[in-house]
Amino acid sequence: MGKTSIKEMACIVCPMSCHLKVELDEVGNVVNVTGNTCPRGDAYARAEMTNPVRMVTSTVVLENGPYKRLPVILSDVIPKGEMFHVMEEINQVKVCAPVHINDIIIENIAGLKVNLIASRSMEKESHED
Repeated sequence: MGKTSIKEMACIVCPMSCHLKVELDEVGNVVNVTGNTCPRGDAYARAEMTNPVRMVTSTVVLENGPYKRLPVILSDVIPKGEMFHVMEEINQVKVCAPVHINDIIIENIAGLKVNLIASRSMEKESHED
């Protein structure tokens, strides 16, 4: 049998934050997961070791609205390694009110087949004279 290594991590699937120990074989395959109190922790650890993904939430500049920023979220998870590319695109965006929840702000962001969408509505700021 080959040499194994242990990686430790906190599970982020639920508020329990289980302290996981992931045993990997010599080529990086998951052999065993311990420390999880439910099956979701095992699944999370295995996915995190083989294909880590993240959900990105942020804000973009909002013009003509009641606030200066609009909260946005991706329509799906992306590979962890693409987060900086996605944030570079997000940081270049300016939108003009009105904006409605689920409006697509950037389609196919960073070529990942995921959209950046508004996570709330913002009406145009009214100016009373």
